Amino acid sequence: MELLLINIGNTFAQPGVWNGNAIELLPRIPTAELKPELLPAGMPIAAATVVPAIRKRFADTDIWYLSAYNQRAGVDFTQVDASTLGADRVANALALAELFPLPGISADCGTALTLEIVDADGVFRGGAIAPGRAMMRRSLAAGTAQLPEIPFSTQLPEHPGSNTVETIRFGVDRGAVGLMRELLSASLPACGKARRPTIVATGGDAPFFAEALGIRTAPEDFTLRGILRAFLSRIS
Repeated sequence: MELLLINIGNTFAQPGVWNGNAIELLPRIPTAELKPELLPAGMPIAAATVVPAIRKRFADTDIWYLSAYNQRAGVDFTQVDASTLGADRVANALALAELFPLPGISADCGTALTLEIVDADGVFRGGAIAPGRAMMRRSLAAGTAQLPEIPFSTQLPEHPGSNTVETIRFGVDRGAVGLMRELLSASLPACGKARRPTIVATGGDAPFFAEALGIRTAPEDFTLRGILRAFLSRIS
C-alpha cells in the first residue's frame, strides 16, 4: 500500500510517499499553492498541519489529520494541554522517540522555532515556540520605516555589521542562535537526569542552526516519519 504523507506548515508543505518500506520525498510546495487537485486519486493521505485554512480548503477530501488524541504511537502527551499542541510538534515528538535515544529534544527551525521535549520514559514534557529567522526579518521590516527585509544567509556573521544589511544580519542571525541556545539550555532539566538528551535540528532552517550550535540534523523525512508512525498506530 502506498500512502501520501504531508507536513503542511505555514510557509511550505513537504509531501512524501511511503511505499511500505521507505519514504520517497517529493518537492516542497508553497502552502498557498497546495490545492485539492494536486492530490493523487485513490491514494490514502495522512497529514499534519498547523494551518486551519487547510482543513477548509480540503474539506471534501478524505485526509487523516494527526493530533495528539488520534494516535497511540508510544509517546505520552497527557502531561500537557494537548488541545493546543500543533500536529507538527506531535509528529516531531513521535519521530524523536522512534529514531533517537531518549531523552531527546527536537529543535524545529522553520517559520517558527519550536522545541519538543520527550523524557527517558517517553513522556512529552512540553517545549518552546519563538519566531524563526524569516519571521524576525519580516517583522523588523514591517514595524519600521526604513529597515529592509534582507535575504537569508547560510553563514553565521562573525563581526558587527558596517552597513544596514550586515547590521540586521548580525542582530537577527546571532540573536536567533542565542535564543535557540538559551531555550535548549533551559530545557535540559525537563529531560530528567538519566542521561544527556539527544538534540536534533529539523525544518528548513535546520542546517544553519545545527552548524551554529554544533548539534546534529535530523533526517529530511523526520516529521513525515512521525506522521507515518501515528497513522500506522491510529485509533480507528
